[in-house]
Amino acid sequence: MSSVDKTIWDRLFLVLVGAIYIFLMFPIVLVMLLSFNSGEFLAFPLEGFSLRWFESLFSNKRFLDATLYSVRIAAISTIVNGVIGTLAAIYVARHARTGARNWLRVLMTGPLLVPEILTAIALLFFFYEIGVGTDYSIGIQIGHIVVTFPYVFLNVSSALFNFDRSQEEAARSLGAGPWMVFRRVTLPAIKPGIITGCLFCFVISFDIFNISLLLKSLGNNTLPLELFDYLRFNFDPTAAAIASLSIFLTFAAILIIDRTVGLRSLRF
Repeated sequence: MSSVDKTIWDRLFLVLVGAIYIFLMFPIVLVMLLSFNSGEFLAFPLEGFSLRWFESLFSNKRFLDATLYSVRIAAISTIVNGVIGTLAAIYVARHARTGARNWLRVLMTGPLLVPEILTAIALLFFFYEIGVGTDYSIGIQIGHIVVTFPYVFLNVSSALFNFDRSQEEAARSLGAGPWMVFRRVTLPAIKPGIITGCLFCFVISFDIFNISLLLKSLGNNTLPLELFDYLRFNFDPTAAAIASLSIFLTFAAILIIDRTVGLRSLRF
């Protein structure tokens, strides 16, 4: 293939990739634009520019309570998975036997392989069998922890895979104990993986729908569930404002990842 043909194919490939990105980003941009619509309904083109629907969102107690509830569940899931996900990754990468390591990885990433609705149904049956049911918030919290656990495990495992263990050996040769080696050498090295995994965990937990729908306690709705209930009876741009809030949180998490560990440092 000549250099001219190669250049043409490269340009066509870039055009194709650009078209795919535009196709994927267009719904997100459209929803954010609709949240500033001054009209009474979700309709395009916009009838004008207004912040009235954001005012409606922040003055609605149900939406505010749902947002705080979602943030609380996501924060607890992030803290718990930040600890157990990191410990599980260290065990699998450093201490598990070679023959069992691959099986453990499959087990740890199982919630990603099984459809979320099936996980929710299985947990629902399990909680009723042990007498917990959905009367308490513990069911939905456990569900969120289970589903978001692989994100921390995979990111920390990735950081451990790229970590040069000779640094730990050098620290031990200088007299450092196991805890000091972990605190001063290992933990700073895998910190980008922990931060990235925890941020992914928070964002995914905040937006989970199926788990929340089946395992929520009476009278408590997460923000996605509150939005679903709202759209059954209303079709105004308040729904777009809620979606824009969720999009903003997602992009904020990506920005934090880029500013703290750098997106270029991620290796899977």
